[in-house]
Amino acid sequence: QVQLVESGGGLVQPGGSLRLSCAASGSILYINRMGWYRQAPGKQREWVADITTSGIANHADSLKGRFTISRDNAKNTVYLQMNSLEPEDTAVYYCNAAGKTGPLKGFNSWGQGTQVTVSS
Repeated sequence: QVQLVESGGGLVQPGGSLRLSCAASGSILYINRMGWYRQAPGKQREWVADITTSGIANHADSLKGRFTISRDNAKNTVYLQMNSLEPEDTAVYYCNAAGKTGPLKGFNSWGQGTQVTVSS
């Protein structure tokens, strides 16, 4: 079983920055992909960004230039640097990781979510 724990959310003023972290723990053989999603009130969960073990990152087009995903493989941790935050970025941010716990057993786990509120 793989657990993901997010941190770094909070209240920030428009134009501010936050850095989210997500650490994976448990019986992990390796993690292929780690990513971030978000869900705003009354909306569906949407993909924000993801990154592979080799560091290939993809970001939602609407967030390019403001959000940056990065990863520390040694720590099984993924980060999301969010700059120039806007009220529309207010959402619960979820971490996701997929990989293997054994040669024949994969996993796809979610964190519990961390609230990001952008407001003056």
